[in-house]
Amino acid sequence: MSRGGAVTGKQQPGAETRDRLIEAAAETVRSHGYAGTSARAIATTAGVNSALVFYHFGGVDALLLAALDRSSQQRMTAYRQAVDKCRTLEQLVETANEIYHADIEGGHITFFAEMVGASIARAELRKEITARAEPWIDFVEEALERVIGGSPLARLLPPRELAYAAITFYLGVNLFTHLDADRTRTQALFGLAERTAPRARLLTMRLPGRRRTDKPPAPDEP
Repeated sequence: MSRGGAVTGKQQPGAETRDRLIEAAAETVRSHGYAGTSARAIATTAGVNSALVFYHFGGVDALLLAALDRSSQQRMTAYRQAVDKCRTLEQLVETANEIYHADIEGGHITFFAEMVGASIARAELRKEITARAEPWIDFVEEALERVIGGSPLARLLPPRELAYAAITFYLGVNLFTHLDADRTRTQALFGLAERTAPRARLLTMRLPGRRRTDKPPAPDEP
């Protein structure tokens, strides 16, 4: 119990309204795009007065950024668990394929792509989106460093630069998916990566003196 006898486990009305607005904001962008997302459209989806968008968040963009933060946090938690299990390039490509399908079906990457598109003409929004993209670049880089770090492949394709390429590819794939109705062309790209990964196995063998970061060195290692 809290002061005044209120039950602490029950969500307060203000917090509940914020949650409804955040969920409605993401749904509205996924359905109507950034251009079709207004305070009224979000409020209609949430079933509340549009004035509450400004009361709780100060404006539409601030609300959309809050929704993007929630989506990113949920995805990062789920995807980190999946990626952390990968120990080979083949496993990493397979997991990336699964993540792609989850993002397309859930509309997460569509939401992010819409925000990226909106930021092109809005400098203040661009700064916010760039800051939110960095953790994802770091996430991809960490996964690549764990799997190929210290190998000839990493020298040829440094994990940081490869992470940039992966994020750029991912955004492009999302946009192209809307033109590729049955996704056959998009899926062909992942199929190519899956066929290439085993052939790159020799290039992922670590150079002498480089230790894996996901397990301690053997007792006889110097």
